[in-house]
Amino acid sequence: MSRFDRVQTSTLPLGVSQVVLTPELLDAPLPDLFAELDITLDESSIADPNFTGAAVVTRDRVVLSMRSGQPDWERDVVARALLGRVLNVPLSPLPELYRFTEV
Repeated sequence: MSRFDRVQTSTLPLGVSQVVLTPELLDAPLPDLFAELDITLDESSIADPNFTGAAVVTRDRVVLSMRSGQPDWERDVVARALLGRVLNVPLSPLPELYRFTEV
């Protein structure tokens, strides 16, 4: 198992987001969700197909880093799962293939 075979995330510090995130908001189209939450999406330089994404959390923002060339369906699901995780929104677990690691 390589270090890139899981989704990596962290938890937001208190007070970072003033938006109340609900499971319903996570159903919004991804560009709308990113705009509403002021999320930045960056293409990762990691090309390993086992790397699905990472959420980098700073004092005042969240940056999602996703693999270039990732299938749209996977990017959508993983991005929503990462956001749910860092913003503490209870969501259904991802399939066992995907694992969260906090760093």
